[in-house]
Amino acid sequence: MLLSAEHLSINFGSRQLLGDVSFYLNEGDKVGIIGINGTGKSTLLKVLAGQTEADAGTIARNPNVQVSFLAQNPAMDDGATVLEQVFLHFPEEFRTLNEYEAKSMLNKLGISDFSQKIGTLSGGQRKRVALAAALIHPADVLVLDEPTNHLDSEMVDWLEDWLRRFKGGLIMVTHDRYFLERVVNHITELSRGKLYHYEANYSKYLELKEQRQEMAEASERKRQSILRVEREWMMRGCKARTTKSKERIQRYEILMDQNAPETDDAVQMAAAASRLGKKIIELDDVTKQFDGRTIVSHFSYHLLRNDRIGIVGRNGAGKSTLLHLIAGELAPDGGTVDIGSTVQIGHFSQEGRELDLNQRVYDFIHDIADEVKTDEGIFSANQMMERFLFPGDLQSVPIGRLSGGERRRLYLLSVLMAAPNVLLLDEPTNDLDVTTLSILEDYLRGFPGPVLAVSHDRFFLDKLAESVFEVRGDGEILRYTGNWTDWMAKRRTEGKAAVPEKDRETTERSRTRKLKFSYKEQLEFETIDAELATLESRIAECQEAQNFCGSDYVKLQDLQAQQTELERQLEEKTERWIYLNERKEQIDAQDN
Repeated sequence: MLLSAEHLSINFGSRQLLGDVSFYLNEGDKVGIIGINGTGKSTLLKVLAGQTEADAGTIARNPNVQVSFLAQNPAMDDGATVLEQVFLHFPEEFRTLNEYEAKSMLNKLGISDFSQKIGTLSGGQRKRVALAAALIHPADVLVLDEPTNHLDSEMVDWLEDWLRRFKGGLIMVTHDRYFLERVVNHITELSRGKLYHYEANYSKYLELKEQRQEMAEASERKRQSILRVEREWMMRGCKARTTKSKERIQRYEILMDQNAPETDDAVQMAAAASRLGKKIIELDDVTKQFDGRTIVSHFSYHLLRNDRIGIVGRNGAGKSTLLHLIAGELAPDGGTVDIGSTVQIGHFSQEGRELDLNQRVYDFIHDIADEVKTDEGIFSANQMMERFLFPGDLQSVPIGRLSGGERRRLYLLSVLMAAPNVLLLDEPTNDLDVTTLSILEDYLRGFPGPVLAVSHDRFFLDKLAESVFEVRGDGEILRYTGNWTDWMAKRRTEGKAAVPEKDRETTERSRTRKLKFSYKEQLEFETIDAELATLESRIAECQEAQNFCGSDYVKLQDLQAQQTELERQLEEKTERWIYLNERKEQIDAQDN
């Protein structure tokens, strides 16, 4: 067991986030924590990572177990460079041993300028630097809060593979349902202060949760049936104060005291939109440059009423710029953007509207509209807030007291309160819980106007998108029919470009040439088994030495750094061993 937490209780003002719950993490466990925004998922992660203390309960972990933590909004040193930030809490020797790996990891995460100051980075770049710092830590337990936020599809694929190969324990809050499906083997649901544990990935969790709810509902129906019979008996009056009647009265009282099974409230969205005319938004031969770099080049498209478009591309390619151009918030350098007279744009931007943290939730929404007309009827601002899970007591609090997910939900409500008929969404899934995401997807599919969404959430785009715009970063924007999975399949097909005729001839000649080891390869093949054995022996010695470090943290860190480097070398050497042995089999087969 890597970590155990027992009888945890946490109160946040009048709200109980956790009530006498327990959590255990064993080696090899990869746990996804889910629950609606505001239930305390991030707070639970901080407690498990040792960043904050619970009001009651105990947390125990082996003193040799190292924990690495990625916060939802990591605190960083604005004056440090990217590389300094990654190694901020490590000794110089650790940086020397791991600098190459850190640079490689940062490159994978789209950060190539290692000397850039943290204070000059965007919010997404800061989160990716913090993620690299968390992953480079030689940890036994990784605790990650929304690690996929601000990652493009390629980065998410890389991180997914990295975490699948991670041999320690993983505790993670994420809204990425494909991530939950492919990486985790346990789901822990936080609901109304209680934890529900499922030994399952996401799809299996949905099945098990439905079974649990059905059993709870069946038990409640049975309780209500018994209560109805017993209530009628009580109303008729007891014939005599016999022992049997007293026991029956006690059973009735016990049944009366039992609570019905509770379920989480869910956001209720109704399509609220202004009338939309025939002409929507027309882009004709649009071009846009920044600092001499072409972001959009001669792009034309006329929005249709039923468009459901997913916009994809690498970070920095210009996806948000394209949305700003469509919204008329950014003037093109060439071409025209013509917006119809009836168009009311709802632009949910990635950075979000600048919220006054001292303003009350109630005042923020009432400043936008007092009521909104939907296909379900007219709702007041108060009713809409309640439908978005902001009950009366939460409407009166300052925005600064809301969780990150609650603020995003409030921002989404503010966009919809203006009754837009065209929706432009930039990373709408960031910080929203999986339940709200599922409801948002259903709402967007029924929205009576075009929807364009920039998103890295593969599950979201598979459910919503009927076409995909790929922003390439060189000015070109490619259009595909279908959802995210369809786009990826077509991109892979396109990636298998035809081999030029000259290269094909070279390939054919190389096929007919007799295979054999070079002198260097032959020497390497003869010695690689001994080298692998030596590396394995040195790793074992390192692990053994760590057991005798006691409280010498510096020595322990040094040994763990050595072990990490040796394991990296072993992985590289093993891949080389596989290559050489496969080549040897080909040579032997050819000779036979």
